Amino acid sequence: MNNSEIDDVSNVIIIPIDQLTIGMFITAIDRDQSKIEIRNPGQLKYQDAILTLKKSNVLRVWVDIKRSSNHCGLKPRDKSNSLSNPLARKPTTTRASQQIQAKKLLAEAKSLIQKFLSDTYEGKDINVNQFDHIINNMIESVLTNEDAFQCVLALRTKDAYLLEHAINVAFLLVTFGHHLKLDIDILRQLAIGGILHDIGKIRIDDHILHKPGKLTPEELEHMKLHQVFAIEIMEDTKGLSQISKDVCLMHHEKIDGRGYPKGLKGDEIPVHGRMSCIIDIYDALTATRTYKEAMSPAASFKTLMSLTPFHLDQELVYEFIRCVGVYPVGSLVVLSDERVGIVWEAKGRNVLQPIVKCFYSLKHKRYIDIKMVDLLKCDLNIERGISPSSLDIDPSSFY
Repeated sequence: MNNSEIDDVSNVIIIPIDQLTIGMFITAIDRDQSKIEIRNPGQLKYQDAILTLKKSNVLRVWVDIKRSSNHCGLKPRDKSNSLSNPLARKPTTTRASQQIQAKKLLAEAKSLIQKFLSDTYEGKDINVNQFDHIINNMIESVLTNEDAFQCVLALRTKDAYLLEHAINVAFLLVTFGHHLKLDIDILRQLAIGGILHDIGKIRIDDHILHKPGKLTPEELEHMKLHQVFAIEIMEDTKGLSQISKDVCLMHHEKIDGRGYPKGLKGDEIPVHGRMSCIIDIYDALTATRTYKEAMSPAASFKTLMSLTPFHLDQELVYEFIRCVGVYPVGSLVVLSDERVGIVWEAKGRNVLQPIVKCFYSLKHKRYIDIKMVDLLKCDLNIERGISPSSLDIDPSSFY
């Protein structure tokens, strides 16, 4: 690199401010010919941060090569790493076996999160590294073939909402982050933040947390304390990056500054914080709770749009809808011949022409022989998306 110097630490180089790019991991800055260590070193996420450094008369920066993103140009991409190079791994298993693996992964994730919550509640030393295996498998499923895992996640149960919500938010953050072409390491940090985003609720009174109805103003204020509790828990949790903390602590902040716990406003909420706001609301809307039925994804998208631009980032909401698709895998749809089915495969397809697993006829009000309908190969189309509650049947056995 021109004008670069090798620092005495082999992984750290000193580069001129003009060569600084997004994704580089900054450990220190040079101001007035003095090296100043950064209190919270980390990767550059926004172009505005570079402009701020320039305005502050920073001439050079210390950059850690190993901890910088692969795409910032400091190091070659590792072609042997299947997570960095998803094309290196071709799916060789059948959809049935993928479903079995996905269910096993989901069960393992629930068990691990439950133990983490218990350990946190009991005040034990906790470390997020225990999630590495789960998160790596989750990322692999997104980078190779997420349909099976997404279909399994669509099976929601009322009594396991907090566990399933944590896993779904993590999965959706990884999916959205991959759609936005974020680095693998960032996806891992997003996933950890998603898993822990409601960690503060372990200190909320049970009768409020599980109340089957609308909360009173006093109860709502108590519920909001879960983010204050989360700040305390984050401080005692080992291995957490700033991105993971932000995902956890910013999912109730609002663009107009009326959110909590800190009332952050506008650019004070980074992209990953804004992503967590969108995904937390979307997953809550599409889940069945003891006091409400699940919305269809299409209805949820309308609600998300109604919350822009004051609560949610409008551009990111549009991008999230493009990422998930109008009819996400695992959602229920009605075809133009009045058959009801589950969106089964969508990867690499037009969003309006997935493969649909049909099992019921609205016209005849009865179950039908299961048939996979490829909308690319027939004259049928999706009439509309529906929520499970709109049917008089339980579709869970067909997933």
